[in-house]
Amino acid sequence: MSRRRSTPWIYRYSRFILGAIALVGILITLYLTVIAFTGANAACPVDPTTGVSSCDRVLTSPYAKLFGLPLSLYGLGAYIAMTILALCPFAVNPETDKPLRKQLEDITWKLLFIGSTAMTVFSGYLIYTSLVVIGAECYYCIGSALCSLALFIVTIIGHEWEEIGQIAFTGIIVAIITLVGTLGVYANVNTAVSADGKVVIEQATTAAKPPKGWEITTTSGEAEIALAKHLSAIGAKKYGAFWCPHCYDQKQLFGKEAFALVDYVECDPQGVNPQRALCEKAGITGFPSWEIKGQVYPGTQSLEKLAELSGYQGPTNFKYKLPGA
Repeated sequence: MSRRRSTPWIYRYSRFILGAIALVGILITLYLTVIAFTGANAACPVDPTTGVSSCDRVLTSPYAKLFGLPLSLYGLGAYIAMTILALCPFAVNPETDKPLRKQLEDITWKLLFIGSTAMTVFSGYLIYTSLVVIGAECYYCIGSALCSLALFIVTIIGHEWEEIGQIAFTGIIVAIITLVGTLGVYANVNTAVSADGKVVIEQATTAAKPPKGWEITTTSGEAEIALAKHLSAIGAKKYGAFWCPHCYDQKQLFGKEAFALVDYVECDPQGVNPQRALCEKAGITGFPSWEIKGQVYPGTQSLEKLAELSGYQGPTNFKYKLPGA
């Protein structure tokens, strides 16, 4: 009499485990998406020397957006999709429609594997950029990356795969496509382009080092220099930090010669001539921020916008603009 082999517990509960992990991912990315759209700061320990948390440094970097939308929004969609894939077979009664249930399980396992592989590779790249390029850690991003990795692991060990070689080959192909696609969509991060569309600023590939951060590589034209002189004359100030990618964008828009004329206030004690007290007095909570005629304007501003806000009347044939501007 043959004894029926018992099903390993991980096989029986793997879909529930996947659903639970995806739910955690949904909560993390939903929170980050709300923060992104409301402009609030993440609940994260603040560096007492800079007044900014490492989480906000990452979440306000150019890597935190994709095609103009918060990256967390895409992550939220991915986790919702993984939840549906993990749990949807339970919507079919195996007693009344066993063939459909079996077919649905087979298809969703393959899609779970493809999705978790892509999410793991993409998350790995983002963790690399936050730690190496930006030089800061985001605990929520790390948590989301761990959820992606956990989905991948449970998908591998939670199902009895019949064709291991084919699955491994599929995983390699998905990983390569994901990595190439990721590098492609982020190819122009931290770049500005000239009015005719020519790329003139290359992506920063290393973490900013104190005290100066990244070197300004663009040259200023007559309009940039005239605007910088005007801003200085009316007492406008630009607040920033040497490690801030958006601050670097702002510098590149002006060019080296013009930005030297801007009244720049360094808020990080490790930067050149730091003036932390002025930043606190002005109520600066994010970088860069402009103070023009008593009003604070957060975020990277186009030179056209700065001209409008400051009442500038000089030449406006500015050389550079940000991608998508």
